[in-house]
Amino acid sequence: MKRSPSSPDAPQLDFGTDPAQAALKPLAERMRPRALDEMVGQHRLLDAGSALRRAVASGRLHSMILWGPPGCGKTTLALLVAEYAEAEFRAISAVLSGLPEVRKVLAEADARFAAGRRTVLFVDEVHRFNKLQQDAFLPHIEKGSILFVGATTENPSFELNSALLSRCRVHVLEAVSREDIVAALERALDDGERGLGGRGIAIDPASLALIADAADGDVRRGLTLLEIAAELAEGEGGRISEATLAQVLADRTRRFDKGGEQFYDQISALHKSVRSSNPDAAVYWLARMLDGGCDPAYLARRLTRMAVEDIGLADPRALQMAIEAWETFDRLGSPEGELALAQLAIYLASTAKSNAAYVAWNEARADVRLHGTQPVPLHLRNAPTKLMKELGYGASYQYDHDAEGGIALDQTGFPDAMGEREYYRPVARGMEIRLKEKLDPLRRARAGARAARGDGAE
Repeated sequence: MKRSPSSPDAPQLDFGTDPAQAALKPLAERMRPRALDEMVGQHRLLDAGSALRRAVASGRLHSMILWGPPGCGKTTLALLVAEYAEAEFRAISAVLSGLPEVRKVLAEADARFAAGRRTVLFVDEVHRFNKLQQDAFLPHIEKGSILFVGATTENPSFELNSALLSRCRVHVLEAVSREDIVAALERALDDGERGLGGRGIAIDPASLALIADAADGDVRRGLTLLEIAAELAEGEGGRISEATLAQVLADRTRRFDKGGEQFYDQISALHKSVRSSNPDAAVYWLARMLDGGCDPAYLARRLTRMAVEDIGLADPRALQMAIEAWETFDRLGSPEGELALAQLAIYLASTAKSNAAYVAWNEARADVRLHGTQPVPLHLRNAPTKLMKELGYGASYQYDHDAEGGIALDQTGFPDAMGEREYYRPVARGMEIRLKEKLDPLRRARAGARAARGDGAE
């Protein structure tokens, strides 16, 4: 499909055939694939014979949401959709565009549709549009005036409204593997038209693999690192040395979104590794999150929650250790204080587990909601005045210390309308074993005493 750069309908993101313009573009943009065969990664979606590849190659496309991490090929795939469909490509960013611009682009697409030409509308960061902005696309998708392609790094189930999702197919893209990034880097080194070919750049395979590792699944990032290394190497005879690479890869960070899908996936992995008694996995996910820039105070708070929710009374020391680790980090800061959090994560994952207190608390709350404001039984009420005593407050209360064995077994502790309940069921693990050994016979004795008195268990 040929488009004139001066055309008012020229794409905002084109393939750039003007040599002067192309020379000014970053390597990652110059090397953007122009055909499906040039795409790296996404084998599940785009390998020969796949449904999406056949649809793109034939030009018979559907509106879609492309969900995946940065640098995995979402924008490139949208461009190829327009190229193969012989449609005009228009791109807007939900970060930079408001509803007036959306309406303008849609009006242009309607006019183009009336003239017999289709438009592929690419919306980058579509999850940043609110419901009203997302709804603006719906009638145009339905009548076919646009082929909608939305790109997002966030879970569409949470970030996009159901009306838009029902009109689009969601395609999940994955981070690109190291091997595929190496292939993209080698292509850039060999390509004399768009890449670094002919500039005498030399790099050994091991160093190329290091760049691919540093790219962390992001092809664009890998090409950017290669371009920086190549620029430094040109002043050193064209060879990208270990010293050059050390400069380029210094202070590299892994992919991490402090408020998005990856964030919640990783904290979920940490929590579930602790619950599963896997200290090695727990300390790995803790390291991943700290490496990515997660607030250590947030991690300390979540680890403290794990001590309460998943360990509980099986090891009451865990809660105290969590608080102490939190305080230690506050005193030492980073990086020294991170060791306290690592030690805590290892301990929490290694010790006995019980959610019995957590379950008991949730069941008690559910009963409070179900039964409403039940009156306190008279024998449990406080009776500081004569009137209260005359009304029966505190009557028949049995002072447990004076009872045989130190417990008044036939004395109830719940509102009369509810009867006795059993929320806390200690597990036979850790220190809860002792609580279980004490509570099980005590509960049987209570039930027996109530039965002898004529009360029901419920």
